[in-house]
Amino acid sequence: MAVTRRRNAVVREQQDPNSTAPPHLRRVDVALGDGDAEALRQALDNLLGSIDDPIENGDTALHLACVYGHLTCVQILIERGASLEAKDEDGEIPLHGASAAGYADIVQLLLNKGSEMNIVKRMLDSVDEEGDTPLHHAAKAEHVNVILLLLANGASPTTTNFHGQIPSELADPGTHAKEILTNAVGTYVASR
Repeated sequence: MAVTRRRNAVVREQQDPNSTAPPHLRRVDVALGDGDAEALRQALDNLLGSIDDPIENGDTALHLACVYGHLTCVQILIERGASLEAKDEDGEIPLHGASAAGYADIVQLLLNKGSEMNIVKRMLDSVDEEGDTPLHHAAKAEHVNVILLLLANGASPTTTNFHGQIPSELADPGTHAKEILTNAVGTYVASR
């Protein structure tokens, strides 16, 4: 079955005239879209270029794997040296995308790997073109498990974006996400 899927991925890659991926990254792009870990490994084995080259809208392979929710693909890309801090055209790092999409397992993996590299604080404090941190993204989408993970790893609940909003102001009133973030602000302010 996997052989057929890989063959189909190669055919799709060769036939897709609308692909915006650079030619050397098309097989990576197709493997990520399919969530096909084996095809991704093969594409990376034959990659002529950087694993951090943008595929689409400034998104690297790691950005896309995080947004698509393919944990195994994220693991492979990290093992192969993909940058946890690569920014896309909106200034987002992969943690922004995983947080916005609500993939707690991927957020945890990124934070664990960031911890090994002593870059967690930079990742948590990273802002996109709107000044939003990964916690802002999780708050907007009200992904409670991701909010809890980010807070537990040191995300600041009081960081304001370029619109003057803290994450708790982005969650809908009366939601569990709003309650968690509001309590986190109180705890954070009291500890200062």
